[in-house]
Amino acid sequence: MPTPSLPHKPITVSIVSHGQLSLIQPLLGQLDRWCTDSIEKVVLTINIPETDLLGGMRWSFPVERIENPAPKGFGANHNAAFTRCATPWFLVLNPDIRLDGDVLAPLILQAGADSGLLTPRILEPGKSAPEAHRALITPVEILTRNRPGYAAPSVPSWIPGLFMLFRSATYAQIHGFDERFFMYGEDFDICARTQLAGWKLEVAEKLLARHEAQRASHASRRHLYWHVTSLLKVWTSRAFWRYVLQHGGR
Repeated sequence: MPTPSLPHKPITVSIVSHGQLSLIQPLLGQLDRWCTDSIEKVVLTINIPETDLLGGMRWSFPVERIENPAPKGFGANHNAAFTRCATPWFLVLNPDIRLDGDVLAPLILQAGADSGLLTPRILEPGKSAPEAHRALITPVEILTRNRPGYAAPSVPSWIPGLFMLFRSATYAQIHGFDERFFMYGEDFDICARTQLAGWKLEVAEKLLARHEAQRASHASRRHLYWHVTSLLKVWTSRAFWRYVLQHGGR
């Protein structure tokens, strides 16, 4: 039986810089080294003014820039990038993700017809094993997830917005991210709405990406405020309660 092949360059990548071009530079190099056959283009959004560390650099894929006159939220930036996507897959990627090999082609090749959102396992700094799968986000789950004896689910209810490979048809159907979330909470919300629309969230257990974590909410009162208010928006949203009813609180 012949080995399945990808359609020609099936992915548009969306990366947003919040003064993070120093992080994005090595990421683009890794994408160029490992994943060039999968990437049609990268849409790079400059959300706040910063020194151009990428000037004069070239990769095997085009890097199309969006320069915002005023900062936008996480979801709004990626929604704007999606309007420039003409490929069957759309990858939302954090600036601090790191790759040690090609994860994009294997992700797409294992996708089922009803797979709407794909991701590899994520390895955090200083850890020897990938992050545990995420349970339904509730106050109790947040307070207990890092305690001894916490039992992570075998199948995640949602995935963090670090590495989200969407089928473009799925992203269009659910109208992308809910822009009411400025930062935080939008990842659970879009995972819930993806599954409520009948699409599967699929984690490739044997594929790995690394996260050079930038834990802003732990150090900034402003980020902490966004985090808390976003959680309140999640717990009062229609998508959250529809998901709870449909999945029995999983």
